[in-house]
Amino acid sequence: MKIDQTDERLIGMAATAGAYLLWGILPLYWKLVNLVSPFEILAQRITWSFFFMVLILLSTRKLRSFLGELYEISFKLKKLSGIAIASLLISVNWLTYIWAVNSNHIIETSLGYYINPLVSVLLGVIVLKERLSFWQMVSFFLAMLGVLNLTFHFGSFPWVALVLAITFGLYGLCKKMIHLGAITGITLETLLVTPLALLYLNYVHNNGVGFFGFAHPGISGLLAGAGVVTAVPLILFASGARRLPLSTMGFLQYIAPTIALFLGVFIFHEPFTAVHMVSFTFIWAALTVFSLARTRAFIQLESVLLKNNIFQRFSSGKN
Repeated sequence: MKIDQTDERLIGMAATAGAYLLWGILPLYWKLVNLVSPFEILAQRITWSFFFMVLILLSTRKLRSFLGELYEISFKLKKLSGIAIASLLISVNWLTYIWAVNSNHIIETSLGYYINPLVSVLLGVIVLKERLSFWQMVSFFLAMLGVLNLTFHFGSFPWVALVLAITFGLYGLCKKMIHLGAITGITLETLLVTPLALLYLNYVHNNGVGFFGFAHPGISGLLAGAGVVTAVPLILFASGARRLPLSTMGFLQYIAPTIALFLGVFIFHEPFTAVHMVSFTFIWAALTVFSLARTRAFIQLESVLLKNNIFQRFSSGKN
């Protein structure tokens, strides 16, 4: 049966929203294994993600094509290096996120993923030599005010948020440059770090401090399930990305940090002060401007502002 364009868009919306919904409630899952060290959770997540992705390749009969692609990549040092860097970046991102959730920093993880789209654009400017528009500059200025407000009032840099935003932004940049599909990419990335994860798990269990085993059946099941909770949103996201324009994807991506913010405030009762409110307001304003920058109303307003030499500093780099 042929699926028309409207149905394709609805499927894409459902798949993408499902992916961001699952990413949003992920803190609930990591809280269930908060007795386990973040390093062991990470090692288990990497290992089981790899095995789950292999099962997907087998069930979809794509294992042979994956092995062929792996063989070709093994002779391309530049591409292999890119995958290795992506593996390292996503591992650091996962470790930081797991530690932050189980150390009661869920609100800061939310801030990190709100900032992430802006970091991605900044990386595009620095690495890919892309140019910032007027409204993108305004967005960065507003976001910077939000981050600086947190830093000055609490006397500490929001490093969790920035590590998450920067590592995921760099990870996205690597994915863009090496051109791999979601399933192939995550399988290769986990393949490269699974040996290290297995070595660490072997060390942990030989020293009698590991949680995976018959002594902890519930926790062991949850650790094994980490592969599923990692892979399923990625598959949904890949399905949605094929069917939706980037503008729609851009709006939907704020589902996950919004859910995380609500979880941090209302479920886990992390402090959300007036300072947080001011900083998040700056971030939300930045994202609103960033998301609407290409709409006709904002383009016309930009033209009026620049024509009247308003915010000349922002327009000085334009042609």
